[in-house]
Amino acid sequence: MSKQVLIIEDNTDIRENIVEILELADFTVLQANNGKIGVDLALKNKPDIILCDIMMPDLDGYGVLYMLNKNPETATIPFIFLTAKAERVDLRKGMEMGADDYLTKPFDDIELLNAIETRLKKKATQEIFYSNPLERLNNLLSKNNGLAELKRIVAERKSRMVKKSQVIYYDGDKANGLYIILSGKVKTMKLAEDGRELMTGIFIADDYLGVNAMLANEAYADTATALEDSQICLIPKDQLDELINQYPDIAREFISILANDVRDKEEQLLHLAYNSVRKRMAESLIKLFKQNNTTDGFKISREDLAAMTGMATETVSRTLTDFKDEGLIEKKGSLITILDEKKIARMKN
Repeated sequence: MSKQVLIIEDNTDIRENIVEILELADFTVLQANNGKIGVDLALKNKPDIILCDIMMPDLDGYGVLYMLNKNPETATIPFIFLTAKAERVDLRKGMEMGADDYLTKPFDDIELLNAIETRLKKKATQEIFYSNPLERLNNLLSKNNGLAELKRIVAERKSRMVKKSQVIYYDGDKANGLYIILSGKVKTMKLAEDGRELMTGIFIADDYLGVNAMLANEAYADTATALEDSQICLIPKDQLDELINQYPDIAREFISILANDVRDKEEQLLHLAYNSVRKRMAESLIKLFKQNNTTDGFKISREDLAAMTGMATETVSRTLTDFKDEGLIEKKGSLITILDEKKIARMKN
């Protein structure tokens, strides 16, 4: 069966030329002359790959990618940007949003076909690695332990790669399920009324994202962004509801997560309200050190550390410099290495 390609391009000549090339290469081609039609076609047909121009009226390529990433059924479709602008800032923005590749116009037939074939092969490899027939997801084995069943479902669900700085969901987005981090690292942020960002959590492999929103049937209360390239898996809400109803141990697991989350938030508020700058920094550094579980150091930007500790970025820089001068840490760019864990740990008490 031939692969289906969706072309979203407002320039008629360019679009028709691409269609002609792909049809000659035995692809089935869908085409849209603007972003809104393109999104509708993608949601309706679930093509194998999408080629999309960046600069379009009404809904540009970035808007198209954002809309498709919000829908679990289209978020994993390989997405290639077509752009006549080769400026680094445009390409970087597209890749950070989750685009898989880009082609700078004008491009020749071989460049186009190679880009498509490469992305389709990569998707096929991922599907073999992460997926089994979706019908099995509905045949829950009632005799098995619920947590084991959840792990099996995660292993069989399609996962997707989110690039560093790519947003997974925004504060206020409808909670469509539970995210599980398979690899990498993700932060959650809340925007205060004065415009400052407060980091509400850092999550690593095997952590869950969106438990509160999913169980309360509410919108997400913060924004989740990848701190590094990460592999994530989404368990749809209806499937998760079925698991919780059938397996008490899964319900207990999420209740435990919620209880720990409430406790962590209470401690965070107390520390922000009463602890000194040095205590807050010491606590955050120890938390990051234990979470990364390595003596090689961990990377975190000054801005993220400021959001985590509730400090101004200038205060973060001064405090880190003091810690470095005191021989507590080593700092090279965004890489921080703990030199005296015991002394820093005593500071936070």
